[in-house]
Amino acid sequence: MASLTAAAVTIPSFTGLKAGTAAARVGSSAAAGSKAPVAMAVSPRASLKEVGVAVAATAASAVLAGNALAIDVLLGGSDGSLAFVPSDFSVAPGETIVFKNNAGFPHNVVFDEDEIPSGVDASAISMSDEDLLNAPGETYTVTLKEKGTYTFYCTPHQGAGMVGKVTVN
Repeated sequence: MASLTAAAVTIPSFTGLKAGTAAARVGSSAAAGSKAPVAMAVSPRASLKEVGVAVAATAASAVLAGNALAIDVLLGGSDGSLAFVPSDFSVAPGETIVFKNNAGFPHNVVFDEDEIPSGVDASAISMSDEDLLNAPGETYTVTLKEKGTYTFYCTPHQGAGMVGKVTVN
C-alpha cells in the first residue's frame, strides 16, 4: 500500500519569462514535419493555476468517492441502548464497513460462522472474542466481497440483543 508524506515545495516565479517564445520554437519544429510535441501558448502562471485547480478537483473527487464507498455503524446507540446503529443494512461488494464505538462499551464485532455465505471465513472478517473496543471513537473496519447475508454480534452484549445483519448485493 502506498503512503503519503508531506514535503515543502518551492515554486519559482516565472515573471522573467515571455509567454509564447518556447511555444513558438516547439511549434515551428512540429510544423517542419518532425513528431515533436506541440506546446500550447499558455502563460506559466495560468498553467500553474490550471494545475492547481485540477489537483483540487481530483482531491475533492477522491474524498467524495471515498465517502461513497464506506458506511459507518455505531456500536451502542446514542440513547445508551446496546445495539448496532443501523442494525440491518446493505452494501455493495467491496464496500468498507466502519464499526465505531459510541456508547455502552466495551464492544466487538463477530460474524456468525453459521450465518454468512458459504466459503467465507468468519475468523478472517471478525474481531476475536477477547479483542474489545474500549474507548469512544475506536473503530473496527471490514470489507465484505462475497454477495449474501452476514449476521454479526457483539460478544459481551449478544445476550442483550446486540446483533446485526448486513446484506452484500
